[in-house]
Amino acid sequence: MQQIKASHILVKDLNQANQLKEAIQAGANFGELALAHSSCPSKQNGGDLGFFPRGAMVKTFEDAAFALEVGQVSDVVYTQFGFHLIHRTA
Repeated sequence: MQQIKASHILVKDLNQANQLKEAIQAGANFGELALAHSSCPSKQNGGDLGFFPRGAMVKTFEDAAFALEVGQVSDVVYTQFGFHLIHRTA
């Protein structure tokens, strides 16, 4: 079973998500931004969600995460939890 490792930043506001994406593109540290801005408890670990297989996450989130190359950060992904930026780390 294929598993990937990813981190994410979860926010409630699309504008904030877009601003964070721009900051990451400009070189900001993903983990530091997660710690400062994410509303998910994973923020304490820089947004790290660990390894997960298909079927473990909400489908929209999972599809976006599995489509990323290692090291790549997603565009803003919306789920019922809010707006995510996903960083595939392995």
